[in-house]
Amino acid sequence: MDALTITSQQHELLRTTSSTNPSSSPAIVGSTSSALSLPSPSSSPSSSASDTGSLSSQPGTSSSLINIVLQRSSLTSPSSLASLPMETSSLSITRNGNDQEYDEILPASKRSRTTGPDAPDKLERRLGGILCCAVCMDLPNSAVFQCTNGHLMCSACLTHLLADARIRDETATCPSCRCVMTREMCSRNLAVEKAASELPGLCRYCGQELPRSQIAVHEDEKCEDRLTICGFARLGCPWRGPHHELGSHEGSCPHPNKSGREILSSLESLDRQAKEEKRLYDSIFEFLSFEKIAFQDLQWKAYRTEDFIQRLFYETSRFSAFNQQWVVKARVNDNDKDPSQVCERRLSYQLVLKSKPTTPISVHYLILKGPFGDMKVAPYLYRFDFTETSLESPYTLLPLKDSAECNKLLAAKAINFRLIMFQLPK
Repeated sequence: MDALTITSQQHELLRTTSSTNPSSSPAIVGSTSSALSLPSPSSSPSSSASDTGSLSSQPGTSSSLINIVLQRSSLTSPSSLASLPMETSSLSITRNGNDQEYDEILPASKRSRTTGPDAPDKLERRLGGILCCAVCMDLPNSAVFQCTNGHLMCSACLTHLLADARIRDETATCPSCRCVMTREMCSRNLAVEKAASELPGLCRYCGQELPRSQIAVHEDEKCEDRLTICGFARLGCPWRGPHHELGSHEGSCPHPNKSGREILSSLESLDRQAKEEKRLYDSIFEFLSFEKIAFQDLQWKAYRTEDFIQRLFYETSRFSAFNQQWVVKARVNDNDKDPSQVCERRLSYQLVLKSKPTTPISVHYLILKGPFGDMKVAPYLYRFDFTETSLESPYTLLPLKDSAECNKLLAAKAINFRLIMFQLPK
């Protein structure tokens, strides 16, 4: 750096001096031209003294301006320039490609806001704290709902909140502002969903940082550390490991070289599972050829027992099948004392005959989601023989996909399903 420039404060000082002494303005203008070019560090001290002496000899020059020039002209080395007690922004600085050194010279208020390894993450962490779910305090991976006051909740937490309120016979409220919440009152926030999907997240296998919208595809198909089973698992190989080790394992896996007798046990277990599935579907097709078949699209509605501790149960309206009157009941967690205190929930149901039969009735029945329902249930056949003394079948498990599916049904006002009944011939 070879030269110094006069700061804006010094120009203001020159204008003030010229306005207070109009007669001396030509001399001050002349002193300004000489002060603009201060001696370089390579110039000799004698020349610096002669220049400042000529400046002080001009009439009308203020003493404060002379002191400023004397202080600036006394700098004869770059080290003295670094100790200059003035605002660094007044220096004529040239950026030579080293932004880090440039930002170190500038004052803190004018430094680049993106310097430092944590600067970009701070904004992302702050956005994550703002857009997170008010219940689980995590960024949502699916639909985002908000209460009437704008507090955010992910779909799973909202469903769990409504299910808890249904079990306790209470009104669901927002955990942040305690306003009333229902499925109809809560609206989706598409802007938050899109913003959350673009925030970075970490792969659970390799720890790579990716936009959250791409993590699922990365973990399922692209991650080299994703959990994989051996290609010879059907032959009984129990190996499970990262995908990048799959090739080397299969090259040394001993199961392809085993004899048929050694892998027979593994094939037998697979055959048993396949036979069970085949038996189920064969039974359904066989029952479809029966003379007496009935199916009803029903709706479970929530009720409370009349006990001291009221419990939730579901019941349909009466319907007619095989010239008899029937209802279907359901309960949560087999009438546990307080199902709201457990995370794993399940539904079980029973078929109840409301009229007294004159002869025993053997019935196969199963529940499907039907045209008006959206439950994810696996088809499973149950059988019971109804008599004059046995009018209620035992409670049997409704084979839902998982506990989250059960919460989704509990959060709804009513549960729609289809019941199919087959009466066995006598």
